[in-house]
Amino acid sequence: MTDAQETAADLRTTTGGGPPDDVEKAPIPLLEPREGIPPVVADEDALARVVAAFAAGTGPVAVDAERASGYRYGQRAYLVQLRREGAGSALIDPVGCPDLSALGEALSGTEWILHAATQDLPCLREIGMVPTSLFDTELAGRLAGFPRVGLGAMVESVLGYALEKGHSAVDWSTRPLPEPWLRYAALDVELLVDLRDALEKELDRQGKLEWARQEFDAIAAAPPAPPRKDPWRRTSGMHKVRRRRQMAVVRELWESRDRIAQRRDVSPGKVLGDAAIVEAALALPANVHALSALPGYGQRMGRRQLEQWMAAVDRAKALPENELPQPGASPAGPPPPRSWADKDPAAAARLAAARTAVSALAEGLNLPQENLITPDTVRRLCWEPPQRLEPEAVAQALAGHGARPWQIEQVTPALVRALAATA
Repeated sequence: MTDAQETAADLRTTTGGGPPDDVEKAPIPLLEPREGIPPVVADEDALARVVAAFAAGTGPVAVDAERASGYRYGQRAYLVQLRREGAGSALIDPVGCPDLSALGEALSGTEWILHAATQDLPCLREIGMVPTSLFDTELAGRLAGFPRVGLGAMVESVLGYALEKGHSAVDWSTRPLPEPWLRYAALDVELLVDLRDALEKELDRQGKLEWARQEFDAIAAAPPAPPRKDPWRRTSGMHKVRRRRQMAVVRELWESRDRIAQRRDVSPGKVLGDAAIVEAALALPANVHALSALPGYGQRMGRRQLEQWMAAVDRAKALPENELPQPGASPAGPPPPRSWADKDPAAAARLAAARTAVSALAEGLNLPQENLITPDTVRRLCWEPPQRLEPEAVAQALAGHGARPWQIEQVTPALVRALAATA
């Protein structure tokens, strides 16, 4: 580390994220690429050279990916950034190089450093890149008790540099990518290795390094998420839709929109907004004229578009009763906590006591409650507690719900006391 980095790290360690109010803040230097902006790799020959260089590199590899969320259909990667000692930085275009499995294989056994790994791993998996081990700097920051865990905030508070801002939400499917965007992308991996090393030291100092390792291993070992069942039920505003016929309208409009968005490769929200889908479901318009009067179907929508949405509404209106969707099936596990007081007052009392205990414990450990133990795990334990409220039984129940060993060790005594107090 440079002197500035060490000073910033010391300040962060002693004050929890920055210098105290009575210390004059020195200007924070803007981070610059050490070797300039690397050329974008967009063909197989250039990719082969990158694979060879990174295979010959040493130490962990910093990895990031940029998507076009809100612009394109799905969550595919449109740029992959890497950096490794001995190889420098690389920017790879997955449009020109859609199969990066050779790169993934070259990095097998190497620790990958990502920031908010669960966001990027699905799109990296699609192009053949799957880590065998990883270090998540965002999650490390959470476990270490940082109040702000965005990459820019972490680099600034730990390493004493400012990252360029302003391009995180751009359309990364744009070609060619503008140079300022590429600069921004290259800087995202410039100091990830340095950040990882500093966070590892801090976690070790706090006695939390083994906790972090268990979390990282769980992320790396997690299988791909299964496809969502009835994804149309996640339409924003769906809670307003009560009748089954109205639900059928939401389903027909959602599925029509999804087909169009996939065919055009655009974000579904750019085809038709969720709010417009819900408006049509609630109104059940009789014809195109009535549909056009609803919010979201205004003057800028052409007649042909209106007719295709009206056709979806008509299909839903024509369905026989036995083909209408049922009200949302209760997800596996306990009901929403707001209904516990009526359904099972004893369970509601257990949950209140458990939440209080977890909150106090998390505060004492200086980490977010949801990282100490997931709220869903606490709910499941309180809804169906073990018959014997003993540490072994509670620990076994927590393990059955997916809690990691470090979490079980930390929360079991507090949860046993909470459950016993309400028995």
